[in-house]
Amino acid sequence: MVEPHLIYFADPMCSWCYGFSPVIDQVRQAYGRALPIRVVMGGLRPGTDKPMTDKAKTEIAGHWHHVHEASGLPFDAAVLQREGFIYDTDPAARAVVVVRREGEELALRYLAAAQRAFYAENRDVTSGEVLADLAAEFGLDRAAFLAAWSTEEAKSETWRDYAMSQRAGVTGFPTLVGGPNDQGVYGVVTRGYAPPEQVLAVLRDWISGIAA
Repeated sequence: MVEPHLIYFADPMCSWCYGFSPVIDQVRQAYGRALPIRVVMGGLRPGTDKPMTDKAKTEIAGHWHHVHEASGLPFDAAVLQREGFIYDTDPAARAVVVVRREGEELALRYLAAAQRAFYAENRDVTSGEVLADLAAEFGLDRAAFLAAWSTEEAKSETWRDYAMSQRAGVTGFPTLVGGPNDQGVYGVVTRGYAPPEQVLAVLRDWISGIAA
């Protein structure tokens, strides 16, 4: 993209990204297609292969409580109590990448749905079957989605996202950047969670600067 746009570095199993989802919605409502949002998967815990310990579950539940306090969004920690649950973020991230092939707007909506499914609805989004169910809710062919999601091509595409995030110097999620300006430079809108009024104020100033 050469026109001004936003790049949203996120992960569907990042609790602060879930907390940030209403902020992204408000940005979309405020600017619509005049300010496109490109979503890039950051890679929170891809490839994790060991079940969560009780200590890890307690720590994560504590993080979720903080996100709930900041955002007001609901959480159901029961998903963490599933027997042998492995907090591998790669399957859900890959699902967003596959859906993104149908358009950035749909990818953002699917990302929000996957977050809500995991954090609020006690649905295991490390499961391909659950991810395919979510895709079907957006009118995508379930079998075709699963076939695409299972390919090496989709896995490589997702890991390219992670590499892009690292090259951009992103160290935490959510991270939202905007650009390019008239000199081709991108600037940070927010690193980490920020309330909607703060994000919208930064965007107003940035867009005013571009228009000046």
